[in-house]
Amino acid sequence: MAGEEILLETQGITLTEDVRINGVDIEATLAANGDLAWRSANAFAGERRLSLDKEVLGIELRGTILTVRSFVEEIKEASCLGTRKREVKRVRKDYVFELETEEKGMVWGERLSACIGSLGRPKRLYIIVNPFGGKQCGRKIFANEVKPLLDAANLLYTLQETDYQLHAQEIVGSLDIKKFDGIICVSGDGVLVEVVNGLLQREDWNKAIKVPLGIIPAGSGNGMAKSLLDSSGEPCSISNAVFSIIKGKKRALDVASVIQGETKFFSVLMLTWGLIADVDIESEKYRWMGSARFEFYSLLRIMNLRKYTGDVQFVPAPGYESIGVPLTQTEESNKHDDPILSPGGKVGNDKTLQSKRYQGPSVSLEESHWRSIEGPFVYVWLNNVPWCSEDVMQAPEAKFSDGYLDAVIIRDCPKSVLLSLFFKMGDGTYVSSPYVTYIKVKAFRLAPGQRVGNPRKGGIIDVDGEVIARGDDKQKRKQYLMSYGPPIHITIDQGLATIFCPR
Repeated sequence: MAGEEILLETQGITLTEDVRINGVDIEATLAANGDLAWRSANAFAGERRLSLDKEVLGIELRGTILTVRSFVEEIKEASCLGTRKREVKRVRKDYVFELETEEKGMVWGERLSACIGSLGRPKRLYIIVNPFGGKQCGRKIFANEVKPLLDAANLLYTLQETDYQLHAQEIVGSLDIKKFDGIICVSGDGVLVEVVNGLLQREDWNKAIKVPLGIIPAGSGNGMAKSLLDSSGEPCSISNAVFSIIKGKKRALDVASVIQGETKFFSVLMLTWGLIADVDIESEKYRWMGSARFEFYSLLRIMNLRKYTGDVQFVPAPGYESIGVPLTQTEESNKHDDPILSPGGKVGNDKTLQSKRYQGPSVSLEESHWRSIEGPFVYVWLNNVPWCSEDVMQAPEAKFSDGYLDAVIIRDCPKSVLLSLFFKMGDGTYVSSPYVTYIKVKAFRLAPGQRVGNPRKGGIIDVDGEVIARGDDKQKRKQYLMSYGPPIHITIDQGLATIFCPR
């Protein structure tokens, strides 16, 4: 009872106590919002503050001993070739507070627990681990780097490994989502895409897609994790990704519908055709190299450059209306034969709308001014987020939930210039080249053609790292989701999904 009386008396005020912190007698304060402060035993070090929201993982109280588990930033200096370099890195630290009585320990523990509870952090997660992605280290990454942080935060979780391609899509298709505060992918971007598609194929998709999603980089590309962390100035690392999920901050995420006839696929990262798709998919044979396989195979493909015939049409975002040429009146009227456009101009408003599953965004494109760019093309690259991998910023102006896709198009470009552009993809400055067309679009239509100089071969259409159509010899040996040649339509649903982010 004494502890409860103290708790009531001290609500809303800063508590000050003489405590022992890591064995040193010192005065500490506990603010109403849960932040801790104490003067360091080193008189020159000043006051140490610990932010509950930004640095604390969780707490443990045993009698008079209160352990605060934290994940704090430390500045480390290193010397390289005579130059000193400062690096900010988060490290795990436990601060052990020994209070005078168990009653005071309970008051401090109760306040910290209540403040953590008010932050909206997840309490139970469903975690999907892909043991085959990247360098096939998913299990090891979870055991050594993910699990310790989750345990320190007192987070409950259910763990499931994937056994084959599209397994994650099947898992979430029947998952009882009410039991979890988030679905986390320890993988590359592919499993996250499977999860989004699985949620949108459920009959209760409108509720399922609201479940926050998280990505912990364990693949070869890790574009989504890099984009999320970089947007908050955080280095792309496994521990930073885990901590961002623990903190429970969220943001909306656009979802693109990729449609051909009645076939639909949902994307959250990118669609590529031409050089970029060739590099992404054909470099699979070098997967053992990790992310370096992309740079290596890019050089090979540029030296033996391919171009593809074809046509793209798009509805430009404000400010991009001058790019391309307007469609002719005949081409405009042909849009009404589009499988994604009804006579009323609504996306997804065809007979399949009677299905309870998600059919794509309900947006009007009837009065939109469509424009066109004709090939041949070196590549066409549609992006939903800024980074496609940890070291390639392909769309520097891309936003997570602006309702637009960022299209990057290269048609005619000398090999030497193209090679130099690839070296500038690390910071996105390559888009300023006159050989690069950069457009924000609300809707996009891709009509892929054959390879210039070899009309019997087409290219590869790659969505989020998976081939959905291809026009080369391999199309005869495998059934793909879509056909190569007929137009593919892409529309964007603004802020449809929710994803954990650092801030």
